[in-house]
Amino acid sequence: MKLILLGAPGAGKGTQAEILSDRLGIPTISTGNILRAVVADGTPMGQKAKSFMDKGALVPDEVIVGIVKERLAQPDCANGFILDGMPRTIAQGEALEQMGVEIDKVIDLEVSDEEITRRMSGRRVCGACGASYHIITKKPAREGVCDRCGGALVIRKDDEPATVLDRLKAYHAQTEPLVEFYRSRGKLFVAPDQGSIDANTAYVLKLLEA
Repeated sequence: MKLILLGAPGAGKGTQAEILSDRLGIPTISTGNILRAVVADGTPMGQKAKSFMDKGALVPDEVIVGIVKERLAQPDCANGFILDGMPRTIAQGEALEQMGVEIDKVIDLEVSDEEITRRMSGRRVCGACGASYHIITKKPAREGVCDRCGGALVIRKDDEPATVLDRLKAYHAQTEPLVEFYRSRGKLFVAPDQGSIDANTAYVLKLLEA
């Protein structure tokens, strides 16, 4: 199963990707996590990406596509994968097709801007492994500590209110057109917000069985 998860920042792509990865036995390719790793390494590409990420802007297509292409060539992607956070533009979607990447289904997680803002203000991310939590809906076992690796949980600059508004504007302008892009290819499946993580997972799994 080769999947793409679409949706605004904070729509639950990362959370659903983690769950689906476990259920389906395929890796999640999170461009956000890959980018943060590159930035942490301080490489020239990482420094370039950081200048955009700090402003809440989208990282240029050529940077994203190059990183993802390298990742999809690894052996663990042979039986399928979940793309979380890529493509973000029509150009990226076209680049995937040009790379010969076959996609089975594209799941669009639909959540209102108001709900996105509420969710992201409570989001916490592990500074070490990138695992995502929420102070209300997905609490860690110990406050401020990652269940997975024991790292410290932090508020990312991406989740600060002013940056959230900028990211939503960028999403509507640049990423939302992908909904029609994949609908026209017969690959789009819409998952309206069901009000909880478990209910959203159940709805997505039904779409995958369709």
